[in-house]
Amino acid sequence: MAQEIKMSAAGLKAMQEELEYLKTVRRKELAEEIKEARSHGDLSENSEYDEAKNTQGLVENRITELEQTIKNAVLIDESELSVDNVSVGTHVTIRETGEDEAEEYDIVGRTEADAFNGKISDESPVGHALMGKAVGEKAEVLLPTGQTVVYTVLAITHSAN
Repeated sequence: MAQEIKMSAAGLKAMQEELEYLKTVRRKELAEEIKEARSHGDLSENSEYDEAKNTQGLVENRITELEQTIKNAVLIDESELSVDNVSVGTHVTIRETGEDEAEEYDIVGRTEADAFNGKISDESPVGHALMGKAVGEKAEVLLPTGQTVVYTVLAITHSAN
């Protein structure tokens, strides 16, 4: 049985839009590129053809991946979301022990994770350690480097997704 994938309505919509684009626009563009490359003659030495076919394979893989993710998506019902504890769909403010600066993250499902934009997965080391914690509680995180870091939860609000 496929694993459920938690995601926000915005995340699901973005995936559906990407899927639609790949199926309706990008497939046609690639078909045209392949047709054009074929017209250049011998396919055994045609790098344009090889590149277009490789790109087509990547696009088809992405389409399959998106279809599977969308099929297994479970929307987070933000109206039922509690801010008593950290969960997928919450925005959390934390501070590492010994540091002055607080950090803020949206806790999201793995398909929406984007650490550079402050969105961490509930399956990441920090996200996983924070799950279920309340304001004032500490989360111990074992980093891939082997170092342990302790964070204190300062605030939990609804995510701005």
